[in-house]
Amino acid sequence: MMMTTRRKALARLRPPPKTNLADWMESEIRLPAAGNAVPGRIRLFSFQRGIADAISDDKITRVSVVKAARTGYTTLLIGMVASFIANDPSPILVVVPTEDDARTLTTGTLEPVFAESPAIAGLLSNPEPGRVNRNTMLSRRFAGGSLKVVSAKAPRNLRALTVRILAIDEADGMESGSEGSPIALAERRTQTFPNRKIIMGSTPVHEDTSHVLKAYATSDKRIFEIKCPHCGEWHEVRWADIHWPEGEPEKAYWACPSCGGIVEHEQKDALVAAGRWRITAPQVKGHAGFRLSALISPVENASWGALAAEYVIAKDDPTLMQVFVNTVLGEGWSHDGDGIDETALQARAEPFGIEMLPEPVLAITAGVDVGVDRVEVSFVGWDRADQAYVLGHSVIYGSPDDTETWRQVDDQLKLRFPHPYGGSLKIDAVAVDSGFAMEKVYAFCFPRTARRIYATKGDGGRRPAIQKSGSRAKGGWLWIVGVDGLKTHLFGRLQRGTSVRFSDTLPASFYEQLVAERDVVRMVRGQPTHRFERIPGRRAEALDCVVYAFAIRQIVTVNWDAREEALRNPALDIPPTPRPRVIASAWMNGHS
Repeated sequence: MMMTTRRKALARLRPPPKTNLADWMESEIRLPAAGNAVPGRIRLFSFQRGIADAISDDKITRVSVVKAARTGYTTLLIGMVASFIANDPSPILVVVPTEDDARTLTTGTLEPVFAESPAIAGLLSNPEPGRVNRNTMLSRRFAGGSLKVVSAKAPRNLRALTVRILAIDEADGMESGSEGSPIALAERRTQTFPNRKIIMGSTPVHEDTSHVLKAYATSDKRIFEIKCPHCGEWHEVRWADIHWPEGEPEKAYWACPSCGGIVEHEQKDALVAAGRWRITAPQVKGHAGFRLSALISPVENASWGALAAEYVIAKDDPTLMQVFVNTVLGEGWSHDGDGIDETALQARAEPFGIEMLPEPVLAITAGVDVGVDRVEVSFVGWDRADQAYVLGHSVIYGSPDDTETWRQVDDQLKLRFPHPYGGSLKIDAVAVDSGFAMEKVYAFCFPRTARRIYATKGDGGRRPAIQKSGSRAKGGWLWIVGVDGLKTHLFGRLQRGTSVRFSDTLPASFYEQLVAERDVVRMVRGQPTHRFERIPGRRAEALDCVVYAFAIRQIVTVNWDAREEALRNPALDIPPTPRPRVIASAWMNGHS
């Protein structure tokens, strides 16, 4: 019995028979019909083979891939996992951004490929002989190893694991948590293996914070080149060298940087097939880095004409342009390209304020953010054209558990503001964020509904700017605010520079907080998805307050003529504002 155990241990120490990953994938892996444009046996592109060769090279410990969409990276990832399971059984860990990504990768990609490929069929469902079957959806055992697919969002997933093979997919979709970087935590799981392999692939997001760009910068920095058929020089295909006749992006072509020779799209496939990877940092050993753009992808929807047409649509919209830069060019989006600079915003300040209203302002809304030691309020005025005027920002210091703090907030919201026409304006509606100190916010807002002071809660994703919740909460109604759509709307206004105006009473910190987040693109289930993320080290109370003031504007209906008449004749007073109703999203679409 002892001899048998020893033989097994020695067998595991012996290096497995050398298998060329690319050749093995093409001979053994089958793609199912569901979810694949070209089902059946894999045929790797030339640039994919270069990456596969690096993964199977014993001298290379790390492989970092900066990738665009439509370049077949997921196929490589699945083939790599399958090859290790079949040919070199090891403890394998795959880390993806979210739990949904983990389930999708396992049940939507891995399992169908294993079921379709006779050489590996059953390997994910058969535990090692003699062991209890403890397989779960995201954790599988097989003879000689294991596979775990985990979410980076839960640090506990990365504890108590020891793995030899680590694959990190969509690294730029991963955020640091209370225990630090999930990427660093995952890499520590490989430290006991001298023959470890760490493969990181991701579409880059922001240039200054990208995990994959940082990894590539420490690699041997390989670029894929094609040979010009006119002069014989080798070049990486870059966007600066893609041209097309005015108004005809579908006729896009590549112009050689050396000789200017024109290469039509019809020549691309042959040139890419004969292309090569060139190492630009040969002094780096053991870390292979690859940079891939959709410009070299042979798939039909990545023709130069198709990509040029996408550019024409995106070029005037920063949010669409970021998608293009990230997912087509495989490059990080520069924060400078966001077009919003706090000093430039402050330079636009004008001599008006809450105590000296601009004449066009005929309505006021307020957004309230509640923090640990303060409550902050932004006052935003509105004219007939729905131009926004940030009139002032107030900070009430004190705990939300303190009754005095809320008394001061209430005093702020009761104020009336003198108008140049002679009368005065009160606040039409108020949105108070209940994300912090929820019970205190409810206790403050629900008794003041008649004054149109509403408890609100922000929610991300694609949802209306504001809508009443489906049920009452502790005796009152909660209003749900679609913060992502509103931030996109607000930042679009700020970039245009004309539809949001600022009081010169606002401090510099207000502008810093207003642009404290940025719109990023994350790949979710293979699709680019927008989300807003905080710039490290920034506070964002002003942004939150303004977003809530914008949100509550949508449930305020104003009779502009009657409002102006009341201001010009103070004795008439301002007629009551009608009960709030949700205005259709055309308001945002028309002013975004």
